[in-house]
Formats: sequence, C-alpha cells, structure tokens
Amino acid sequence: MRLDKYLKVSRIIKRRTVANDACDAEHVKVNGRPAKASYDVKEGDILEITFGQRTLRVRVLDVRDFTSKADAASLYEVVE
Repeated sequence: MRLDKYLKVSRIIKRRTVANDACDAEHVKVNGRPAKASYDVKEGDILEITFGQRTLRVRVLDVRDFTSKADAASLYEVVE
C-alpha cells in the first residue's frame, strides 16, 4: 500500500492530500530515510512523522485497505 494512503487509513493524518504534501516536504521518514508518497509500506517499517516540533514514531503492525475508526489504532504501535 502507498505511504500516503496508509497514513490516511490508519488515521495518523486525516486526509490523503495532506499526507501526500507531508511526504513531499520530507516530514515523513521510513526506517530513517525520507520517503515519497508512493513508497510501498510493509509490516515492520518504522515511520517517523514530524508535526511542527513534535515527532511521532510508529511501527507498522498491519496493512489493510479499509478499517473502521475503532480499529485504526491497531494498524500501528507508537515507538518511543
């Protein structure tokens, strides 16, 4: 699944266009490297998303095309 779509489906970022813009601005890293929106997300990847001064690090646990709002948080775990 594309990185921008994964960020939307997992509800880390609310809109796919915003996720795409964040990738273009290099605010999203995968396994320590800046990633494009077209990057193919796999289970076990570590995503680092920068929101202003705050950085969110998550590990991808599952990749699904659709999920409910209640199950969205089960797609990843926050890594400190």
